[in-house]
Amino acid sequence: MLCWGSAACGQLGLTVSEAAVFEPRSCCMFDGRGLKEVACGGQHSLFLMHDGSVYTCGSNSHGQLGHEKPGVKPELVGALDAQKIAGVACGQAHSLALNEQGQVFAWGAGERGQLGLGTAEEAVRVPRLIKKLCEYRISQVMCGNQHCIALSKDGQLFTWGQNSSGQLGLGKGEPSSLFPQPLKSLCGIPLAQISAGGDHSFALSLSGAVFGWGRNSAGQLGLNDEQDREVPCHIKFLRSQKVVYISCGEEHTAALTKDGGLFTFGNGSRGQLGHDSTSNETLPRRVLELMGTEVSQIACGRHHTLAFVPSTGLVYAFGCNAQGQLGLGIKGNAATPLPVRNIQLPFLNNTQSDQCSIGRIHCGGDHSFLLLSHGKSCPEDFRIINTSKSISLINRDSLNSWRLKLLDSTDSSITKVSLLYINDSFCFSSDVLSDIILLLSSTACWNASFLDQSDDGHFKTNPKVPGIDLSSVRLLFEILMKPAYSRLLEQSTEWAVDRRMCVFIDHEEL
Repeated sequence: MLCWGSAACGQLGLTVSEAAVFEPRSCCMFDGRGLKEVACGGQHSLFLMHDGSVYTCGSNSHGQLGHEKPGVKPELVGALDAQKIAGVACGQAHSLALNEQGQVFAWGAGERGQLGLGTAEEAVRVPRLIKKLCEYRISQVMCGNQHCIALSKDGQLFTWGQNSSGQLGLGKGEPSSLFPQPLKSLCGIPLAQISAGGDHSFALSLSGAVFGWGRNSAGQLGLNDEQDREVPCHIKFLRSQKVVYISCGEEHTAALTKDGGLFTFGNGSRGQLGHDSTSNETLPRRVLELMGTEVSQIACGRHHTLAFVPSTGLVYAFGCNAQGQLGLGIKGNAATPLPVRNIQLPFLNNTQSDQCSIGRIHCGGDHSFLLLSHGKSCPEDFRIINTSKSISLINRDSLNSWRLKLLDSTDSSITKVSLLYINDSFCFSSDVLSDIILLLSSTACWNASFLDQSDDGHFKTNPKVPGIDLSSVRLLFEILMKPAYSRLLEQSTEWAVDRRMCVFIDHEEL
Protein backbone atom coordinates (compact mmCIF):
# COMPACT_ATOMS: atom_id res chain seq x y z
CA MET A 1 0.00 0.00 0.00
CA LEU A 2 1.16 3.51 -0.82
CA CYS A 3 -0.04 6.62 1.01
CA TRP A 4 0.39 10.38 0.90
CA GLY A 5 -1.14 13.61 2.18
CA SER A 6 -1.87 14.92 5.66
CA ALA A 7 -0.19 12.87 8.39
CA ALA A 8 -0.38 15.19 11.39
CA CYS A 9 -2.69 12.87 13.35
CA GLY A 10 -1.13 9.62 12.17
CA GLN A 11 -3.90 8.92 9.64
CA LEU A 12 -1.44 7.48 7.10
CA GLY A 13 -0.34 4.75 9.49
CA LEU A 14 3.36 5.39 8.91
CA THR A 15 4.28 5.46 12.63
CA VAL A 16 6.43 8.55 12.03
CA SER A 17 5.89 12.13 13.14
CA GLU A 18 5.36 14.22 10.00
CA ALA A 19 2.82 16.91 9.23
CA ALA A 20 2.48 15.94 5.58
CA VAL A 21 3.80 13.47 2.98
CA PHE A 22 4.06 15.02 -0.48
CA GLU A 23 4.68 11.93 -2.59
CA PRO A 24 3.59 8.28 -2.33
CA ARG A 25 5.31 6.38 0.43
CA SER A 26 5.21 2.70 1.25
CA CYS A 27 3.11 1.68 4.26
CA CYS A 28 4.32 -1.79 5.16
CA MET A 29 1.96 -2.42 8.06
CA PHE A 30 -0.29 -4.74 6.05
CA ASP A 31 2.21 -6.37 3.69
CA GLY A 32 1.11 -9.91 2.95
CA ARG A 33 -1.83 -9.70 5.38
CA GLY A 34 -4.68 -9.35 2.92
CA LEU A 35 -5.75 -5.72 2.98
CA LYS A 36 -9.15 -5.41 1.28
CA GLU A 37 -10.42 -1.85 1.66
CA VAL A 38 -9.60 1.56 3.15
CA ALA A 39 -11.93 4.32 4.35
CA CYS A 40 -10.70 7.86 5.00
CA GLY A 41 -12.30 10.26 7.48
CA GLY A 42 -11.48 13.85 8.29
CA GLN A 43 -8.32 12.92 10.21
CA HIS A 44 -8.57 9.16 10.67
CA SER A 45 -8.49 6.00 8.57
CA LEU A 46 -10.05 2.52 8.68
CA PHE A 47 -8.43 -0.57 7.17
CA LEU A 48 -10.52 -3.65 6.38
CA MET A 49 -8.80 -7.01 6.02
CA HIS A 50 -9.98 -9.99 3.97
CA ASP A 51 -10.51 -11.93 7.20
CA GLY A 52 -13.08 -9.34 8.30
CA SER A 53 -10.96 -7.62 10.96
CA VAL A 54 -10.71 -3.82 11.15
CA TYR A 55 -7.72 -1.63 12.03
CA THR A 56 -7.80 2.13 12.63
CA CYS A 57 -5.35 5.01 13.07
CA GLY A 58 -5.30 8.80 13.24
CA SER A 59 -7.21 11.26 15.38
CA ASN A 60 -9.26 9.80 18.23
CA SER A 61 -10.74 13.06 19.51
CA HIS A 62 -14.28 11.62 19.53
CA GLY A 63 -13.51 7.91 19.84
CA GLN A 64 -13.63 7.38 16.08
CA LEU A 65 -10.84 4.76 16.25
CA GLY A 66 -12.89 2.37 18.37
CA HIS A 67 -9.96 1.72 20.72
CA GLU A 68 -7.89 3.69 23.22
CA LYS A 69 -4.43 3.04 21.79
CA PRO A 70 -2.31 5.85 20.31
CA GLY A 71 -3.39 6.54 16.75
CA VAL A 72 0.07 6.79 15.22
CA LYS A 73 -0.17 3.29 13.73
CA PRO A 74 -3.08 1.03 12.75
CA GLU A 75 -4.45 -0.94 15.70
CA LEU A 76 -7.08 -3.67 15.79
CA VAL A 77 -10.64 -2.69 16.78
CA GLY A 78 -11.05 -5.46 19.33
CA ALA A 79 -14.73 -4.79 19.95
CA LEU A 80 -15.46 -6.08 16.43
CA ASP A 81 -13.57 -9.36 16.90
CA ALA A 82 -16.76 -11.41 16.95
CA GLN A 83 -17.89 -9.92 13.62
CA LYS A 84 -16.75 -10.57 10.08
CA ILE A 85 -16.83 -7.08 8.64
CA ALA A 86 -17.59 -6.70 4.93
CA GLY A 87 -17.42 -2.90 4.53
CA VAL A 88 -16.31 0.27 6.32
CA ALA A 89 -17.02 4.00 6.01
CA CYS A 90 -15.80 7.20 7.66
CA GLY A 91 -17.33 10.60 8.33
CA GLN A 92 -15.60 13.69 9.59
CA ALA A 93 -15.11 12.16 13.06
CA HIS A 94 -17.22 8.99 13.12
CA SER A 95 -16.97 5.48 11.71
CA LEU A 96 -19.26 2.71 10.45
CA ALA A 97 -18.69 -1.00 9.90
CA LEU A 98 -20.98 -3.39 8.02
CA ASN A 99 -20.81 -7.11 8.77
CA GLU A 100 -21.60 -10.01 6.43
CA GLN A 101 -25.08 -10.40 7.93
CA GLY A 102 -25.95 -6.84 6.92
CA GLN A 103 -25.76 -5.35 10.41
CA VAL A 104 -24.22 -1.91 10.97
CA PHE A 105 -21.95 -0.81 13.85
CA ALA A 106 -21.18 2.84 14.63
CA TRP A 107 -18.77 4.76 16.85
CA GLY A 108 -17.11 8.16 17.20
CA ALA A 109 -18.73 11.61 17.21
CA GLY A 110 -22.48 11.43 17.66
CA GLU A 111 -23.65 14.85 18.74
CA ARG A 112 -25.63 15.32 15.49
CA GLY A 113 -27.17 11.84 15.56
CA GLN A 114 -24.77 10.57 12.89
CA LEU A 115 -24.32 7.25 14.73
CA GLY A 116 -27.99 6.33 14.41
CA LEU A 117 -28.10 5.05 17.99
CA GLY A 118 -30.97 7.23 19.19
CA THR A 119 -28.71 9.42 21.31
CA ALA A 120 -26.72 12.60 20.75
CA GLU A 121 -23.44 11.72 22.45
CA GLU A 122 -20.26 13.71 21.90
CA ALA A 123 -18.12 10.56 21.80
CA VAL A 124 -18.90 6.84 21.55
CA ARG A 125 -15.58 5.05 21.93
CA VAL A 126 -16.70 1.44 21.42
CA PRO A 127 -18.58 0.22 18.31
CA ARG A 128 -22.31 -0.21 18.93
CA LEU A 129 -24.91 -2.01 16.87
CA ILE A 130 -27.50 0.22 15.14
CA LYS A 131 -30.54 -1.73 16.29
CA LYS A 132 -33.00 0.14 14.10
CA LEU A 133 -31.40 -1.45 11.04
CA CYS A 134 -31.26 -5.02 12.37
CA GLU A 135 -34.41 -6.17 10.60
CA TYR A 136 -32.93 -5.18 7.23
CA ARG A 137 -29.93 -6.65 5.45
CA ILE A 138 -27.81 -3.59 4.68
CA SER A 139 -25.51 -3.87 1.65
CA GLN A 140 -23.91 -0.39 1.51
CA VAL A 141 -23.14 2.37 4.02
CA MET A 142 -21.69 5.82 3.34
CA CYS A 143 -20.82 8.77 5.58
CA GLY A 144 -20.96 12.50 5.04
CA ASN A 145 -19.46 14.94 7.50
CA GLN A 146 -22.21 14.41 10.07
CA HIS A 147 -24.80 12.26 8.31
CA CYS A 148 -25.04 8.72 6.96
CA ILE A 149 -26.94 6.80 4.31
CA ALA A 150 -27.48 3.04 3.96
CA LEU A 151 -28.91 0.82 1.23
CA SER A 152 -30.55 -2.52 2.03
CA LYS A 153 -30.60 -5.63 -0.14
CA ASP A 154 -34.33 -5.20 -0.70
CA GLY A 155 -33.80 -1.69 -2.07
CA GLN A 156 -34.70 0.50 0.90
CA LEU A 157 -32.65 3.63 1.52
CA PHE A 158 -32.10 4.94 5.06
CA THR A 159 -30.60 8.26 6.22
CA TRP A 160 -29.76 9.70 9.62
CA GLY A 161 -27.74 12.41 11.33
CA GLN A 162 -27.59 16.13 10.66
CA ASN A 163 -30.17 17.59 8.26
CA SER A 164 -29.22 21.28 8.27
CA SER A 165 -29.06 21.40 4.47
CA GLY A 166 -31.54 18.67 3.61
CA GLN A 167 -28.82 16.02 3.28
CA LEU A 168 -31.15 13.37 4.72
CA GLY A 169 -33.63 13.91 1.86
CA LEU A 170 -36.63 13.64 4.19
CA GLY A 171 -38.40 16.81 3.10
CA LYS A 172 -38.60 20.49 3.91
CA GLY A 173 -38.44 21.40 7.57
CA GLU A 174 -37.55 17.90 8.75
CA PRO A 175 -35.17 17.97 11.74
CA SER A 176 -31.97 16.05 12.14
CA SER A 177 -32.54 12.41 13.01
CA LEU A 178 -31.02 10.31 15.79
CA PHE A 179 -32.36 7.13 14.17
CA PRO A 180 -32.19 5.77 10.59
CA GLN A 181 -35.21 6.99 8.63
CA PRO A 182 -36.51 5.40 5.39
CA LEU A 183 -36.20 7.64 2.37
CA LYS A 184 -39.63 6.94 0.90
CA SER A 185 -39.33 9.27 -2.09
CA LEU A 186 -37.00 6.77 -3.83
CA CYS A 187 -39.10 3.74 -2.88
CA GLY A 188 -39.38 1.24 -5.73
CA ILE A 189 -36.36 2.53 -7.65
CA PRO A 190 -33.71 -0.22 -7.96
CA LEU A 191 -30.50 1.41 -6.70
CA ALA A 192 -26.96 0.32 -7.52
CA GLN A 193 -24.84 2.75 -5.48
CA ILE A 194 -25.00 5.50 -2.85
CA SER A 195 -22.53 8.26 -2.02
CA ALA A 196 -22.26 11.04 0.56
CA GLY A 197 -20.31 14.30 0.53
CA GLY A 198 -19.83 16.93 3.18
CA ASP A 199 -23.51 17.88 3.44
CA HIS A 200 -24.94 16.36 0.26
CA SER A 201 -25.94 12.89 -0.89
CA PHE A 202 -26.34 10.91 -4.11
CA ALA A 203 -28.03 7.71 -5.23
CA LEU A 204 -27.52 5.97 -8.56
CA SER A 205 -30.09 3.58 -10.00
CA LEU A 206 -29.37 0.39 -11.95
CA SER A 207 -30.77 2.09 -15.03
CA GLY A 208 -28.28 4.97 -14.71
CA ALA A 209 -30.55 7.64 -13.20
CA VAL A 210 -28.70 9.97 -10.81
CA PHE A 211 -30.46 11.52 -7.81
CA GLY A 212 -28.94 14.19 -5.56
CA TRP A 213 -30.06 16.12 -2.50
CA GLY A 214 -28.75 18.28 0.34
CA ARG A 215 -26.39 21.25 0.30
CA ASN A 216 -25.95 22.88 -3.10
CA SER A 217 -24.18 26.14 -2.23
CA ALA A 218 -21.52 25.58 -4.91
CA GLY A 219 -23.61 23.62 -7.41
CA GLN A 220 -22.46 20.24 -6.12
CA LEU A 221 -25.84 18.69 -7.01
CA GLY A 222 -25.41 19.49 -10.70
CA LEU A 223 -28.84 21.13 -11.03
CA ASN A 224 -27.65 24.38 -12.65
CA ASP A 225 -28.30 26.47 -9.54
CA GLU A 226 -27.05 26.92 -5.99
CA GLN A 227 -30.21 26.16 -4.02
CA ASP A 228 -30.26 23.37 -1.43
CA ARG A 229 -32.63 20.44 -2.00
CA GLU A 230 -34.51 18.75 0.85
CA VAL A 231 -35.65 15.79 -1.29
CA PRO A 232 -33.89 13.71 -3.98
CA CYS A 233 -33.85 15.40 -7.41
CA HIS A 234 -33.15 13.74 -10.73
CA ILE A 235 -29.97 15.16 -12.29
CA LYS A 236 -31.35 15.48 -15.79
CA PHE A 237 -28.09 16.67 -17.33
CA LEU A 238 -26.58 13.22 -16.67
CA ARG A 239 -29.61 11.34 -18.00
CA SER A 240 -27.93 10.36 -21.28
CA GLN A 241 -24.38 9.89 -19.99
CA LYS A 242 -24.72 6.31 -18.67
CA VAL A 243 -23.29 7.09 -15.24
CA VAL A 244 -22.06 4.04 -13.34
CA TYR A 245 -20.33 5.50 -10.27
CA ILE A 246 -20.55 8.64 -8.10
CA SER A 247 -18.00 10.04 -5.63
CA CYS A 248 -18.50 13.10 -3.42
CA GLY A 249 -16.09 15.54 -1.79
CA GLU A 250 -16.79 18.30 0.71
CA GLU A 251 -18.52 20.53 -1.85
CA HIS A 252 -17.85 18.85 -5.18
CA THR A 253 -18.99 15.72 -6.99
CA ALA A 254 -17.47 13.41 -9.62
CA ALA A 255 -19.38 11.05 -11.91
CA LEU A 256 -17.85 8.16 -13.90
CA THR A 257 -19.56 7.01 -17.10
CA LYS A 258 -19.70 3.62 -18.78
CA ASP A 259 -17.30 4.73 -21.51
CA GLY A 260 -14.72 5.92 -18.99
CA GLY A 261 -15.60 9.60 -19.05
CA LEU A 262 -15.25 11.78 -15.97
CA PHE A 263 -17.67 14.60 -15.15
CA THR A 264 -17.17 16.95 -12.19
CA PHE A 265 -19.25 19.78 -10.73
CA GLY A 266 -19.55 21.95 -7.63
CA ASN A 267 -16.85 23.89 -5.82
CA GLY A 268 -13.78 24.46 -7.97
CA SER A 269 -11.94 26.98 -5.78
CA ARG A 270 -8.92 24.71 -5.33
CA GLY A 271 -8.94 23.17 -8.80
CA GLN A 272 -10.67 20.00 -7.60
CA LEU A 273 -12.88 19.89 -10.70
CA GLY A 274 -9.91 19.54 -13.06
CA HIS A 275 -11.12 22.16 -15.58
CA ASP A 276 -8.02 24.37 -15.46
CA SER A 277 -9.87 27.00 -13.45
CA THR A 278 -10.99 27.76 -9.91
CA SER A 279 -14.58 28.52 -10.87
CA ASN A 280 -17.59 26.65 -9.56
CA GLU A 281 -19.58 24.51 -11.98
CA THR A 282 -23.31 24.14 -11.39
CA LEU A 283 -23.74 21.66 -14.25
CA PRO A 284 -21.71 18.45 -14.73
CA ARG A 285 -18.79 19.15 -17.03
CA ARG A 286 -16.47 16.60 -18.60
CA VAL A 287 -12.80 16.76 -17.63
CA LEU A 288 -11.31 17.48 -21.06
CA GLU A 289 -7.74 16.74 -20.02
CA LEU A 290 -8.71 13.08 -19.61
CA MET A 291 -10.66 12.74 -22.86
CA GLY A 292 -9.12 10.12 -25.12
CA THR A 293 -8.46 7.88 -22.14
CA GLU A 294 -10.77 5.59 -20.21
CA VAL A 295 -10.99 6.25 -16.49
CA SER A 296 -12.00 3.18 -14.45
CA GLN A 297 -11.78 4.48 -10.86
CA ILE A 298 -12.50 7.81 -9.18
CA ALA A 299 -12.27 9.03 -5.58
CA CYS A 300 -12.93 12.41 -3.99
CA GLY A 301 -11.22 13.80 -0.91
CA ARG A 302 -12.30 16.92 0.92
CA HIS A 303 -10.91 19.29 -1.74
CA HIS A 304 -9.12 16.97 -4.18
CA THR A 305 -9.91 14.26 -6.74
CA LEU A 306 -8.14 11.12 -7.97
CA ALA A 307 -8.75 9.24 -11.24
CA PHE A 308 -7.16 5.99 -12.42
CA VAL A 309 -6.48 5.23 -16.10
CA PRO A 310 -5.77 1.49 -16.47
CA SER A 311 -4.33 1.68 -20.00
CA THR A 312 -1.35 3.68 -18.75
CA GLY A 313 -1.32 2.53 -15.13
CA LEU A 314 -1.34 6.15 -14.02
CA VAL A 315 -3.32 7.79 -11.24
CA TYR A 316 -4.15 11.43 -11.94
CA ALA A 317 -4.75 13.96 -9.17
CA PHE A 318 -6.08 17.52 -9.10
CA GLY A 319 -7.27 20.01 -6.53
CA CYS A 320 -5.92 21.12 -3.16
CA ASN A 321 -2.33 20.12 -2.41
CA ALA A 322 -1.65 22.02 0.80
CA GLN A 323 -1.02 18.76 2.68
CA GLY A 324 0.51 16.83 -0.22
CA GLN A 325 -2.77 15.02 -0.92
CA LEU A 326 -2.09 15.04 -4.68
CA GLY A 327 1.14 13.07 -4.32
CA LEU A 328 3.02 15.22 -6.82
CA GLY A 329 6.16 15.63 -4.75
CA ILE A 330 5.75 19.41 -4.79
CA LYS A 331 3.55 21.99 -3.08
CA GLY A 332 0.86 23.96 -4.84
CA ASN A 333 -2.66 23.18 -6.02
CA ALA A 334 -3.34 21.68 -9.45
CA ALA A 335 -6.34 22.75 -11.55
CA THR A 336 -5.76 20.08 -14.20
CA PRO A 337 -5.09 16.34 -13.82
CA LEU A 338 -1.44 15.54 -13.14
CA PRO A 339 0.05 12.07 -12.69
CA VAL A 340 0.78 11.03 -9.11
CA ARG A 341 4.50 10.57 -8.68
CA ASN A 342 6.24 7.17 -8.69
CA ILE A 343 3.16 4.98 -8.55
CA GLN A 344 4.54 2.82 -11.36
CA LEU A 345 7.60 2.07 -9.25
CA PRO A 346 6.32 0.41 -6.07
CA PHE A 347 9.11 -0.41 -3.71
CA LEU A 348 7.47 -2.70 -1.18
CA ASN A 349 10.12 -5.20 -0.12
CA ASN A 350 12.09 -4.58 -3.33
CA THR A 351 9.21 -5.93 -5.42
CA GLN A 352 9.68 -5.50 -9.13
CA SER A 353 7.16 -3.17 -10.75
CA ASP A 354 6.08 -5.79 -13.30
CA GLN A 355 4.96 -8.04 -10.43
CA CYS A 356 2.70 -5.38 -8.91
CA SER A 357 -0.45 -3.79 -10.16
CA ILE A 358 -2.75 -1.09 -8.90
CA GLY A 359 -5.73 -2.49 -7.03
CA ARG A 360 -7.81 0.46 -5.86
CA ILE A 361 -7.54 4.16 -5.04
CA HIS A 362 -8.98 5.66 -1.86
CA CYS A 363 -9.06 9.20 -0.55
CA GLY A 364 -10.91 11.36 1.92
CA GLY A 365 -10.16 14.30 4.15
CA ASP A 366 -6.74 15.48 3.03
CA HIS A 367 -5.03 12.12 2.53
CA SER A 368 -4.93 9.36 -0.06
CA PHE A 369 -4.15 5.64 -0.35
CA LEU A 370 -3.30 3.33 -3.22
CA LEU A 371 -3.74 -0.41 -2.74
CA LEU A 372 -1.32 -2.58 -4.70
CA SER A 373 -1.96 -6.12 -5.87
CA HIS A 374 0.81 -8.66 -6.34
CA GLY A 375 0.84 -11.02 -9.30
CA LYS A 376 -1.45 -10.69 -12.30
CA SER A 377 -4.64 -9.58 -10.56
CA CYS A 378 -6.59 -6.87 -12.39
CA PRO A 379 -7.40 -3.46 -10.90
CA GLU A 380 -10.96 -2.88 -9.79
CA ASP A 381 -13.21 -1.33 -12.40
CA PHE A 382 -15.90 0.92 -10.96
CA ARG A 383 -17.72 0.81 -14.31
CA ILE A 384 -18.79 -2.75 -13.53
CA ILE A 385 -21.71 -2.63 -11.12
CA ASN A 386 -20.96 -4.64 -8.00
CA THR A 387 -24.10 -6.76 -7.74
CA SER A 388 -23.09 -8.05 -4.29
CA LYS A 389 -23.52 -4.50 -2.97
CA SER A 390 -26.59 -3.53 -4.97
CA ILE A 391 -30.11 -4.76 -4.35
CA SER A 392 -31.01 -8.40 -4.91
CA LEU A 393 -32.40 -9.64 -8.20
CA ILE A 394 -35.22 -12.15 -8.45
CA ASN A 395 -34.16 -14.42 -11.32
CA ARG A 396 -33.78 -18.10 -12.13
CA ASP A 397 -30.42 -18.34 -10.34
CA SER A 398 -31.66 -16.77 -7.12
CA LEU A 399 -34.91 -18.75 -7.18
CA ASN A 400 -33.05 -22.01 -7.62
CA SER A 401 -30.67 -21.10 -4.80
CA TRP A 402 -33.60 -20.40 -2.47
CA ARG A 403 -35.29 -23.65 -3.52
CA LEU A 404 -32.18 -25.68 -2.64
CA LYS A 405 -31.89 -23.99 0.75
CA LEU A 406 -35.50 -24.76 1.52
CA LEU A 407 -35.13 -28.39 0.51
CA ASP A 408 -32.23 -28.67 2.95
CA SER A 409 -34.20 -27.10 5.80
CA THR A 410 -35.98 -29.21 8.40
CA ASP A 411 -39.27 -28.84 10.23
CA SER A 412 -37.31 -27.80 13.32
CA SER A 413 -36.41 -24.56 11.54
CA ILE A 414 -40.05 -23.49 11.28
CA THR A 415 -40.82 -20.24 13.07
CA LYS A 416 -43.57 -17.64 13.07
CA VAL A 417 -42.44 -15.55 10.15
CA SER A 418 -45.19 -15.34 7.53
CA LEU A 419 -47.92 -17.11 5.62
CA LEU A 420 -48.09 -17.34 1.82
CA TYR A 421 -51.22 -17.75 -0.30
CA ILE A 422 -50.71 -19.82 -3.42
CA ASN A 423 -53.28 -21.48 -5.68
CA ASP A 424 -56.02 -21.07 -3.08
CA SER A 425 -53.84 -22.74 -0.44
CA PHE A 426 -51.71 -21.44 2.40
CA CYS A 427 -48.11 -22.36 3.08
CA PHE A 428 -45.98 -21.46 6.06
CA SER A 429 -42.47 -20.02 5.79
CA SER A 430 -39.48 -20.94 7.91
CA ASP A 431 -36.41 -19.06 9.11
CA VAL A 432 -34.72 -19.79 5.79
CA LEU A 433 -37.43 -17.72 4.14
CA SER A 434 -37.08 -14.50 6.14
CA ASP A 435 -34.83 -12.92 3.53
CA ILE A 436 -36.85 -14.36 0.66
CA ILE A 437 -40.09 -12.88 1.96
CA LEU A 438 -38.39 -9.51 2.36
CA LEU A 439 -37.12 -9.51 -1.21
CA LEU A 440 -40.31 -10.86 -2.77
CA SER A 441 -42.25 -8.08 -1.05
CA SER A 442 -39.90 -5.40 -2.44
CA THR A 443 -41.10 -3.29 -5.34
CA ALA A 444 -37.51 -2.24 -6.04
CA CYS A 445 -36.33 -5.86 -6.34
CA TRP A 446 -39.16 -6.72 -8.75
CA ASN A 447 -38.39 -3.62 -10.81
CA ALA A 448 -34.68 -4.50 -10.85
CA SER A 449 -35.52 -8.02 -12.01
CA PHE A 450 -37.29 -6.68 -15.10
CA LEU A 451 -34.30 -4.64 -16.22
CA ASP A 452 -32.48 -5.88 -19.30
CA GLN A 453 -28.86 -5.36 -20.26
CA SER A 454 -28.34 -3.53 -23.53
CA ASP A 455 -25.56 -4.36 -25.96
CA ASP A 456 -23.09 -2.04 -24.24
CA GLY A 457 -23.63 -3.71 -20.88
CA HIS A 458 -25.46 -0.81 -19.25
CA PHE A 459 -28.79 -1.53 -17.58
CA LYS A 460 -31.98 -0.14 -19.04
CA THR A 461 -35.66 -0.96 -18.80
CA ASN A 462 -37.13 -3.30 -21.38
CA PRO A 463 -40.75 -4.26 -20.65
CA LYS A 464 -40.86 -6.64 -23.62
CA VAL A 465 -38.31 -8.97 -22.05
CA PRO A 466 -39.63 -10.81 -18.97
CA GLY A 467 -37.06 -11.02 -16.23
CA ILE A 468 -38.73 -13.73 -14.19
CA ASP A 469 -39.85 -17.25 -15.07
CA LEU A 470 -43.12 -17.63 -13.15
CA SER A 471 -42.90 -21.40 -13.40
CA SER A 472 -39.78 -21.18 -11.26
CA VAL A 473 -41.66 -19.04 -8.76
CA ARG A 474 -44.40 -21.66 -8.61
CA LEU A 475 -41.84 -24.45 -8.17
CA LEU A 476 -40.26 -22.55 -5.29
CA PHE A 477 -43.57 -21.99 -3.55
CA GLU A 478 -44.81 -25.55 -4.04
CA ILE A 479 -42.16 -26.96 -1.73
CA LEU A 480 -43.50 -24.70 1.01
CA MET A 481 -46.91 -26.39 1.03
CA LYS A 482 -47.61 -28.03 4.38
CA PRO A 483 -50.34 -30.58 5.11
CA ALA A 484 -51.18 -29.19 8.54
CA TYR A 485 -53.42 -26.50 7.05
CA SER A 486 -55.37 -25.82 10.24
CA ARG A 487 -52.18 -25.36 12.29
CA LEU A 488 -50.79 -22.91 9.77
CA LEU A 489 -53.87 -20.72 9.91
CA GLU A 490 -53.21 -20.16 13.59
CA GLN A 491 -49.79 -18.64 12.87
CA SER A 492 -49.21 -14.92 12.48
CA THR A 493 -49.45 -13.58 8.94
CA GLU A 494 -47.39 -10.81 7.44
CA TRP A 495 -47.43 -11.18 3.66
CA ALA A 496 -49.46 -13.01 1.07
CA VAL A 497 -48.98 -13.38 -2.65
CA ASP A 498 -51.36 -13.99 -5.52
CA ARG A 499 -49.11 -16.04 -7.78
CA ARG A 500 -51.23 -15.46 -10.86
CA MET A 501 -50.76 -11.69 -10.61
CA CYS A 502 -47.32 -11.68 -8.96
CA VAL A 503 -48.60 -8.84 -6.80
CA PHE A 504 -48.14 -8.77 -3.05
CA ILE A 505 -51.30 -8.14 -1.04
CA ASP A 506 -52.32 -8.20 2.58
CA HIS A 507 -53.75 -11.52 3.74
CA GLU A 508 -56.87 -9.85 5.13
CA GLU A 509 -57.76 -8.68 1.62
CA LEU A 510 -57.91 -12.23 0.23
